[in-house]
Amino acid sequence: MFRRILLFKSFAPRISCALLALRLFTALPLFLKHGTEKLFRFSHMAAHFPDPLHIGAVPSLLFATLSDGVCTVLLMLGLATRWAAAIIFINVFVALAFVHHFQVFGPQGDHGELMLLYLGATFALFFAGAGKYSVDAAIDKAAE
Repeated sequence: MFRRILLFKSFAPRISCALLALRLFTALPLFLKHGTEKLFRFSHMAAHFPDPLHIGAVPSLLFATLSDGVCTVLLMLGLATRWAAAIIFINVFVALAFVHHFQVFGPQGDHGELMLLYLGATFALFFAGAGKYSVDAAIDKAAE
């Protein structure tokens, strides 16, 4: 009885539901806050966007727009999920490492813990995939 309660055996695990929730709760806030900003204010941001890898402000902004504006939508749909998760992971990691200098806490670390959550979620989605409630699963099923 204790084991059943401790392991929550009365409720069967729903991995695909969990992956859907992880995709939505990761990608939607990232898209709403950062993706829409980059998509609708691209020309305004291009003048002062950080260039952490020294490839130019516009190419850096283009990659960040791809990550936050396009890959977040792909992640929500579950389309090219692993590619989208990898691109988002790279973008967030570069921002954390080269723009925020791994400041997770303290006066400069106002977004650090959120960035770590994005990294953890995209890392998990890269390895787990989208689950059965996704366009990826529908494509895979249609190919059989």
